[in-house]
Amino acid sequence: MGELTGSILRRATGVVPRVIATLIGGAMLAGQAQAAEPQPWQFGFQPPATEITQRIDAFHNWLLVVIFAISFFVLGLLLYVIVRFNAKRHPVATRTTHNPKIEFLWTVVPIVILVTIAIPSFKLMYYMDEVPKEAMTIKVTAHQWYWSYAYPDQGGIAFDSNIIQPQNLKPGQKRLLDVDNPLVIPANTNIRVQITGTDVIHSFFVPSFGVQEYAIIGRLNEAWMNVLQPGTYYGECNQICGVNHAFMPIEVQVLSKDDFQKWLVSAKEKFATATPQPAPAATDARQLAAVGN
Repeated sequence: MGELTGSILRRATGVVPRVIATLIGGAMLAGQAQAAEPQPWQFGFQPPATEITQRIDAFHNWLLVVIFAISFFVLGLLLYVIVRFNAKRHPVATRTTHNPKIEFLWTVVPIVILVTIAIPSFKLMYYMDEVPKEAMTIKVTAHQWYWSYAYPDQGGIAFDSNIIQPQNLKPGQKRLLDVDNPLVIPANTNIRVQITGTDVIHSFFVPSFGVQEYAIIGRLNEAWMNVLQPGTYYGECNQICGVNHAFMPIEVQVLSKDDFQKWLVSAKEKFATATPQPAPAATDARQLAAVGN
């Protein structure tokens, strides 16, 4: 028994400093400016980069107040019952079975609370789902295990985006986050994002944008974003999609409108869609086998 107690105490003394460090780290992060990537000991959401995320953040914070108020109320009732109706003060338990007023309250009050939560929740969902008049469109295609980006209204720009392997990382690049060809978009611009897939179900998720949409083969889903500040933002595939699911990051570089136009000029030269050349016809079984290999 003594060994068991000692083991529990040793584990507790190891866990408490971690919890304290987590809370302190979260408080420090809350005071920082833009954080476009996960941070060590992060506590809470990444700072919002779009109006969608600002509204999600505000709704989340308001909902925490409601949840804490309910929790403290229930805790108060439990403590009151423990103190007021313990066995010493009431050796003979009451046999009351019905109280219409209390039954009415515990039915109506939860309904009022849920309706109060549902109204702003539905408004937020509608705001996220309704794509405003867009200035440009980006098509995102998910594969195992990389992303393809296309700019259908920007001269046929299209390219693949793969994770940079650890052995190829340059100083300043982030392991498991940086990619060879990031998605580049302009700031303060309404952008329609069309999302689809070519194999299993994936999910396009950028926390700072408040954008999370499934990529499903044969289906075109839509989202939208308007990033308020230039910077580099990171996301991940948010749906388990196979053995390399963890190696499918999203890197988004948000530029000013002038810098984005300059990027378009260079991107049209680098990523201009070329007309694929037809493969030579295979005339016998050996050629067919060679093509298959």
